[in-house]
Amino acid sequence: METPRLLFIGLVWPEPHSSAAGTRSLQLLALFAAKGYAITVASAAHNRDFSIDWAAYPYTFHPIAVNDAAFYDWVQTLQPDVVLFDRFVTEEQFGWRVREQCPQAFTLLDSQDLHFLRAARQQAVKKQVPLSRALLLSDTAKRELAAFYRCDWVLVISAFEYQWLQTEWQFPAAQLVYLPLFGEKRTSVPDFASRTDFVFIGNFMHDPNTDAVQQLKDVIWPKIRRQLPQAQLHIYGAYPPERIQQMHQPKQGFHCLGRAPEALAVIANAKVMLAPLRFGAGIKGKLLEAMQMGTPSVTTPIGAEGMHDNGLWNGVITEDWDVFAEAAVTLYTQPTTWATAQQNGYALLQQQFSAAPHTATFWSRWESVITRLDVHREANVVGQLLNHHTLQSTRYLSKWISEKNKT
Repeated sequence: METPRLLFIGLVWPEPHSSAAGTRSLQLLALFAAKGYAITVASAAHNRDFSIDWAAYPYTFHPIAVNDAAFYDWVQTLQPDVVLFDRFVTEEQFGWRVREQCPQAFTLLDSQDLHFLRAARQQAVKKQVPLSRALLLSDTAKRELAAFYRCDWVLVISAFEYQWLQTEWQFPAAQLVYLPLFGEKRTSVPDFASRTDFVFIGNFMHDPNTDAVQQLKDVIWPKIRRQLPQAQLHIYGAYPPERIQQMHQPKQGFHCLGRAPEALAVIANAKVMLAPLRFGAGIKGKLLEAMQMGTPSVTTPIGAEGMHDNGLWNGVITEDWDVFAEAAVTLYTQPTTWATAQQNGYALLQQQFSAAPHTATFWSRWESVITRLDVHREANVVGQLLNHHTLQSTRYLSKWISEKNKT
C-alpha cells in the first residue's frame, strides 16, 4: 500500500519555543506521522533563526514563494493526499493552487484562534465599547469564514469557539472538528517551598500579550508590590518591541527578559503565573503550560475562555484588577490555597486536554468522512460557490502578480 502524504503549509516555520501556535503545528504533524503519513512542511517565511531544528524531525522541509507559479509544478508532482493550512491566510494564498492541481486532496484548515474574534475584541477594548456584531462582521471575518467554507474540515482549538461558530454564525457542524492543544501533567515539578517569584510569558508579535504586560506594569504590579515589596515579576517573550524593553525596571522588581531559554522551566520555577489578557481568542498556551507544570495562575475570563470547567480553574479568574492583585498575593503566600489551585489544574488537564481521547475521536470522524468525501463535499454548497473561479479575487490577483514578476 502506498504511503499517504500530507502537505503542511505554514505562514511561518513552526516555532514551538516562541508561541503556542508553533506547539500546535508540531502536535498536528505528530498526529498524522503516527498514522504513517509522509509529511512535507512548506512555508514562504524567512524565520529560520528560531524555528525548529529541521534535522531533528523526520519531515521534508520545502521553501515556497507566494505568487509564484513554480508552486504549481511542485505540488502537482508531490500529489498530497491531505493538505493542512496553518491559518486562513495560507489558505487564501495557496488553497486555490492546491485545488487546481490536487482536486482530490483533503483540505484541512487549522484556525489556531479566530482572528476576526480576537481583532474585534481588541477594537472593543481600544474604543472602550461593548463587543458588537458590527465590530465582529469585519473584512477579516468575511475572509476567514470564506476560507473555512472552502475547506473540507476546519480544526478548532477552543471549545468556546467550536460552539460559537455554530450558534452565532450558523457554521455547519459537519465541517468543524474540535481538537484542542494537548497537555499532560508533568510527573516531577518543584514544590511550593522551592519556587519563587511571579512570571508572565508570551510572544510579543501577539498584541494581547503586549497589552497584558502594559496592564501589569501600570496597574497590577504596583498593587502586588505594595503587599510583597521583595517580590519579583519575570516577563518573558520572543520578539519584544522597544516599548516592552523600556519597561525593564529591576529596582521595581519588574524584569523584561526577552525570549525564555526554556519556557516550561521558567514556568515551573515560578510560584504564580499572571495573565491579565483583555482581548484574544483560542487557547492560551501559557495557561495550559502553567497547568502542566503545576503553577497556579491568575487570569481573566478571556484568558480562561474555552479552558475552565464551570469555573474550575488552577487559580482565579477575574477582570477586576484589585481582585486580580489580591488573588495573586494570596496564591503566593498561602501554601494550602496554592496546592488546591495546582490540583484543579491537574484535573482540568485530565478532563479536557489529554491527547488520547481527542485523537481517538478525530480518527473516528476522519474514517467516516474520508471514505465518503464526495458526499461530504456535495453537502458544502457554500464552499462550492466560494471555490468557483468567479468568486476567487485572490486567485486572479495572484496570477496577475505572478505574470508581472516575469517581466
